[in-house]
Amino acid sequence: MKEYKCVIFDCDGVLVDSELLGNQVFVDMANEHGARIDISYAMQHFKGGFLNDSIRQVEAIIQKQLPLGFEKEYRQRSYQLFSTHLKPVDGVEQVLSKLTVPFCVASSGPQEKIKRNLATAGLSSFFIDNIFSCYDIGKWKPDPAIYLYASESMGYTPNECLVIEDSLKGAKAATSGGFDVYGYTHLNEDPDFENEVTKTFEQMNELISLLKL
Repeated sequence: MKEYKCVIFDCDGVLVDSELLGNQVFVDMANEHGARIDISYAMQHFKGGFLNDSIRQVEAIIQKQLPLGFEKEYRQRSYQLFSTHLKPVDGVEQVLSKLTVPFCVASSGPQEKIKRNLATAGLSSFFIDNIFSCYDIGKWKPDPAIYLYASESMGYTPNECLVIEDSLKGAKAATSGGFDVYGYTHLNEDPDFENEVTKTFEQMNELISLLKL
């Protein structure tokens, strides 16, 4: 098996169990403005992407602009929910504790969100300053820029890194950048996901054997 020199983790749905929570808040708010979508729709269309793109998609559905304060209210409502319900993905602490190569997190979310969620889930000490956000560079998945930025910042080439992803957009970003990708399928029902990744796994603790930790 190929030995990787660096592991790059997505955040939402890979490190912290935030996908269902965050998307439910978004669904509730979108439906308050007449979108009539459900959590399955959100997980299929919004997961792993840029929040502003999701907002534009909802505006296309309701055929009008959402209020200017929609994003700010979404952040506030999701942070409130995360503060009481957010947990680390089951098994991820054991994986991080056993890793012997450098690792980092690269996420579509803003730095504040990543750091806040890692802290709430008790994972901050694993990453310190190795936190990279699409907001740092102004490019979002499926553009590979975030993973190229993270690998270069960590001092490795794409060929030396492994990306851990749970979304189709994220997997496309990594593969188009030349990275191997292990796809976490626990909450992923997208039929195209498996075709975009190097390997799939359903439980986070499977990484321990996959990476021979």
